[in-house]
Amino acid sequence: MFQENQILPLIGNEAIVLGALESQVNYVAVYPGTPSSEIGNVFYQIKDKFKIKMEFSTNEKVALETAAGASFSGLNSLAAMKHFGLNVCLDSLIPLAHCDLKGAMVVVVADDPSCHSSAQSEEDSRGFWNNLLVPILEPATPKEAREFIKIAFKASSKFKKIIILRMVTRLSHQTQPLKVGRIRIKEVRGFFEKNQKNFDTMPPLILEKKRRLLSLKEKFEAFFEKEGLNPIFETRNQKLGIIVAGVAYLYLKEVLKELKISLPILKIDTFYPLPSKALKKFLKTKKKILILEEIFGNLENQIKIFAFENNFSLEIFGKNLIAPVGELNPERVRSALLEFLNKKSSPQKEIKKFPKRQPKFCPGCPYWFVFAALQKAIDKNKVVFCGDIGCYMLGYFKPFQMQDTLLSMGASLGLAHGISKSTPQKVIAFIGDSTFFHAGLPGIINILNNNSSPLIIIFDNQITAMTGHQPHPGTPKKFKPHNGISEIKIEKVLEALGFRNIEVLDPVSEQEKLIKTIKFFLTKNQPASIICRHPCQILLKKFLKAQK
Repeated sequence: MFQENQILPLIGNEAIVLGALESQVNYVAVYPGTPSSEIGNVFYQIKDKFKIKMEFSTNEKVALETAAGASFSGLNSLAAMKHFGLNVCLDSLIPLAHCDLKGAMVVVVADDPSCHSSAQSEEDSRGFWNNLLVPILEPATPKEAREFIKIAFKASSKFKKIIILRMVTRLSHQTQPLKVGRIRIKEVRGFFEKNQKNFDTMPPLILEKKRRLLSLKEKFEAFFEKEGLNPIFETRNQKLGIIVAGVAYLYLKEVLKELKISLPILKIDTFYPLPSKALKKFLKTKKKILILEEIFGNLENQIKIFAFENNFSLEIFGKNLIAPVGELNPERVRSALLEFLNKKSSPQKEIKKFPKRQPKFCPGCPYWFVFAALQKAIDKNKVVFCGDIGCYMLGYFKPFQMQDTLLSMGASLGLAHGISKSTPQKVIAFIGDSTFFHAGLPGIINILNNNSSPLIIIFDNQITAMTGHQPHPGTPKKFKPHNGISEIKIEKVLEALGFRNIEVLDPVSEQEKLIKTIKFFLTKNQPASIICRHPCQILLKKFLKAQK
């Protein structure tokens, strides 16, 4: 993969990898999360070929800090995550944004409008910009994703700051043919030079750093202007205009072509900093503009402030025509545009809708057997089930319907502890093997330290299955050929922490034992854990196929 001059059909996430390779990235750290998962998957497959240091970290905060450590040591680094992963790493990301780097560093964040893969909420990652104050780039196509990440590495190298690239699901998984450029393979060994002013955020250094960060805004703008970002597409109609960001630009082009309408467009590529020169030029003759962006009106709010501060008198439409719920599509853009133009909606071709299919576990998945055992062991109406993030979330649906809460990775343990301490009810917390290492340990320790008694069922299919079979610390060595270490046994961790009630079993071959253990452990007034260990069937098939 990625031979020079080769033309490849690449999805947006693969285009990110290509652009990073062409930018001589040296170190990549990720935690898998759809819609960003393919970035880590591809780097994992090619890391040896291109002599890149790459890892699947235990969580996004660790991934960010790892990539930052590489950058502090002079390497070009990249960290990638989904939008909820950004939340996990914010404790470190905000101070890091104030630091002066030695090597370039880019952070890729993939949002999921309409919650295609993220059940918790359709977060808009741009909302954190006021605390970060570093450039946030928004590509619209795989080609732009590849070019923007190259610009991001260039900007990071010039300004010594992290640069953020915001993706969304429809871009991450959109395909476009791209020609592979020159990739210079260069193995680099870093060196950390002691300089507290660069990498330390103790007061009063952090306040000095914030002043410097704020002072860079105009320089960032000038840099991106020279790089050709934030283009204006003018027409004869000078009174109306559309400002658009990200994949909404593609929907707009499609709708304008369909309606045979030509309107001036300002395409915003840099959510922060806003291109003030381009905005002034664009707004100068406008009486009415429509702003198209996904999820919340973050761009709209910034432009309203900009227009007020620069004495532009015009009507601004945006989220009053498109509700900030769900992803955009040509139909929603078409409806908003016609209302903006005070035109009646013409009949559209009927779109064939397929019946919705209820999500289910894969055939042969060991989780079928875990939930089947729970159904036989207990009256589900008398037990509180605290769900977590992973394939076992599907236990929410029929025929099991065993999930009363769902917040974030590892949250099942904190919720189970609080409910267990507050009520006389029996509580079962679900958590997966990858999630256990990602965010489960603090909750486990808190349960022990503060003396509650939930039953913790750990779904151990020996891989991060939901996001594409990435290895984690508990993955057996045979399932992670690119990583030579043996697995960390979950039961050993629990024993070391002080758990006394632990059972490890195979839910497929030891169904009766699982039923009896669930019943027995629910009588305990101490925390207990059942580790249901059986490999993911898809992982097993892949492994057996590779052995032939």
